[in-house]
Amino acid sequence: MHATDKQPWYREPWPWLLMILPLTAVVAGFITAWYAVVSNDGLVADDYYKEGMAINQTLHRDTAAIALDLGATLHTSADAHTLHVTLAGKLSPLPNMLRLSILHPTQPGHDHVITLNTAGDGSYIGAMPSLGNGRWRLILEPPQREWRLTGVWWQPHTKTLTLDNRHPAKIQTNNLN
Repeated sequence: MHATDKQPWYREPWPWLLMILPLTAVVAGFITAWYAVVSNDGLVADDYYKEGMAINQTLHRDTAAIALDLGATLHTSADAHTLHVTLAGKLSPLPNMLRLSILHPTQPGHDHVITLNTAGDGSYIGAMPSLGNGRWRLILEPPQREWRLTGVWWQPHTKTLTLDNRHPAKIQTNNLN
């Protein structure tokens, strides 16, 4: 019999190497749980049922815009501080003002609402906020919210945008590079 020099298990490298992966997973799990508790769930709605029921009312406003044959052209000024909107369709009388919601797709804190005042003959004008680069969702509607026009605005490249619910697949943008 040979006498072998046996070391305790904790002095061997293999048990420690085998334990590193499960220990890393446990630590990552705790970090993930901590982050889930302290972070803001900005996209989760508290009253999701009511919001789901409101979809039918929203679709009704789109249908009303189609029935009125409404369309709008949005154009920013050269300095990008003023927004000009031209409304066309079978709407009589024209509203004195319009509301344009500029919505960020993922961060509600970056949303803007612009009040557009009439400038005559279906034209409206308002102050354009400073928008970050990227994709923005637009909703144009009167103060009473009977109808709405929607579209997507790419910043900073899109200077002119046509909103037309009659042909949603044909939303037109004129890019000026």
